[in-house]
This record gives sequence, structure tokens and C-alpha cells, in this order.
Amino acid sequence: MNRFGSSLSADVSFITATHANTGKFNEKASIMKTSQLLLAAIVASAIVLPSETFAQDKSAVPRAAFDSSRAGAFPSLGGATEWLNSPPLTPAALRGKVVLIDFGTYTCINWIRTLPYVRAGAEKYKNQGLVVIGVHTPEFPFEKNIDSVRRAVKNMQLDFPIAVDSDYAIWRAFRNDAWPALYFIDARGRIRHHYLGEGQYENSEKVIKQLLIEAGAAGIGPEVVSVIGSGVEAAADWRSLKSPETYVRYQGDRSFASPGGAVLNKGHVYSAPAQLKLNYWALSGDWTVAKGVSLLNHANGRIAYRFHARDLNLVMGPAKQGTSVRFRVLIDGQAPGAAHGIDVDEQGNGTVSEQRLYQLIRQPKPIADRHFEIEFLDPAVEAFVFTFG
Repeated sequence: MNRFGSSLSADVSFITATHANTGKFNEKASIMKTSQLLLAAIVASAIVLPSETFAQDKSAVPRAAFDSSRAGAFPSLGGATEWLNSPPLTPAALRGKVVLIDFGTYTCINWIRTLPYVRAGAEKYKNQGLVVIGVHTPEFPFEKNIDSVRRAVKNMQLDFPIAVDSDYAIWRAFRNDAWPALYFIDARGRIRHHYLGEGQYENSEKVIKQLLIEAGAAGIGPEVVSVIGSGVEAAADWRSLKSPETYVRYQGDRSFASPGGAVLNKGHVYSAPAQLKLNYWALSGDWTVAKGVSLLNHANGRIAYRFHARDLNLVMGPAKQGTSVRFRVLIDGQAPGAAHGIDVDEQGNGTVSEQRLYQLIRQPKPIADRHFEIEFLDPAVEAFVFTFG
């Protein structure tokens, strides 16, 4: 676990966190969702400590390291394919402002859990010279759909500027490699700090305050933002989290437990073993398993997973826009009752109507190994990745 020192130097310094099991790297862009962010009461980044950590794969406590390799001038934002909540912004136009760049994507649970701090910080310091800019760089192809991005931004109540980075141009300009990721830029247009992951919110806020004071802002007091996330934005229960982010796709790993293994890009009838080991998953029914997604071909297909965490989420959606798929969730063979997530009722019933992250389980303590199962009552649903909290 890493934190900024209590006294912050004016020199360039970066914190990047590497997390043993908390990182998420995208095949296309080596993208990592790590575990704890450094946004002190303001932002979303990529790794830190178990109490504030946040990566999909988050079973180990990360270590942070100082890195000055990304120091330099504010890179161009000109590669944005669209801007939301703002006309296009440029480094030149932002000179004199302190800028916080926040890389995320709307299905990333690690980024989602930082949003209470991002919103609060953006609001607290907006009149003192801070500009927060979200950069939405997609992990999955469906996250390039601008209408879906607009809907997510509205639902997440993000009113600061969002640069839509569907072509990864801004990602490459910053040499970024993770969600969430924060870049702290001073009023002279220089990147001064960098952090990947969740957590370290108070220290991130100290960085912002220092840069504002350097820029001549008045009225910067010692108080820090205090927020508590709710629903899917609630901080993870890191102490009980023992399940990693797991993709529901063809990946050749040993965690897929259906007998015979996965068949790539062909419809196949799968079955699930009677019991699963912890962090193993299986399919039942007629599925097509591809390198990026699993598609249910006929109704009543199932996915089973044995997990250990307070929260279980699944990124999924209907294969065709404008359709919906009914599903039912079981935990240890029973309706979830009090352990249901926000996207299902106590009987475990829910509906997939758009491609996004669905919170299916939030179990009360004590947290233990549980057998999760989701049955889709209609065909043509796509499942992408399990995440936990």
C-alpha cells in the first residue's frame, strides 16, 4: 500500500500501483484495472490499499512505486471522437487551471467506485480553479456506442467535461495503461502527479490543493471531502474479497470447469459439474464461446461461479439492441433474499435490457464461499466479465 507523504513536494512525482492480483490489462491496449485509487476526494485512478482498493482482480494488496517516466507537457486532447458536457477543450485553453484527467470506462467497477470522490472533488474546487476532465476509453466494443456513453454519463450524474476516446488517441497520448487512472496537471500545463487505482483519496486531494495554492487560489482550507458511496458505488469489502475479475470467454485457463473445456466460436451444449472449486466457473446449455464474450443461443442457459466476496457483478447485455432477456439468480441453490443486488429482487428475478454492469449479489456478513448461478429465461444474451467487491 502506498500513500503520498504528508508534505507534498512541488517537484514532479508519480505514483503508480502494481497489484499482484488486482490489475486488469486489455488485450488491445494493455489496459489494467488495478485496485486502489489515489483520488483523495476527487477522482478515479487505479490501485492502492485494501480498505480503499479497487480493481477487478483484487485479491492481493498492491504496492505503489514512484515513477517519473510520464512527466512532461499536457498531452493533446484532440483525439477525442466527441465531447460531452462541454465544447472541445485544449491544453492551451486550460492554461492557468489545475486539471485532473480521469481515465475510465462505464463498465469498470474500479472506476465506478471512485465516482463519489470524483463528483465531490469536482464540485468542491470548481470555483477555485480545478477542472476535472473524464476520458472515456472503452474496454468492450459496445462501449464505443455514443448513445450508451451518454446514457451512462447521465445515470452516473457526471456533469464535468467528458472526452470520448473511442479510438484510444488520448490514451496513447498519455501513455496510459489502466482504468482508473488519474493525471494531475498544474496551471503551467505540466503533468505533476500520476496515479493508477482506487484509494488514497485524501492524499490525492492534498495534491490538488497544493497545485491550486501554487496557482494562486485563495481559501483552500484543511478540510477534505468526506463521502460514502452507495449501491454499486460503495467501496469494496477488501478484507473479505477473495475472488478475482473473471472473463466469461474463451481464454484457455483452468478456471473454466465445464467438462471438455470450451469450444471456440462454435455453438456447443455445455454442462456444469455438481460442485465447483472456489473461483471456478461453468456454463450449462447451448452457448457460443468467443475470445471476447459468451453468447447464449437458446433459452434456459446458465452460468455458475463459486465465489468469495460481498458483491458479485456481471457485465452483460442483450445481443440485439432494443431487446431484453429475463434472468433468475440463485445463491447456494436458493433465491438470494437479503443477499440480492440492486439489479435483482429478493426472489432473484431481473431483466437485462442494455449492455452494462449488473450488480447481482450483495451478501450480508458473514462473507463465505458461495455457489452463484444465473439462468437466462430467454436466448441471445452476451456475458463478458464477472467482477467483485
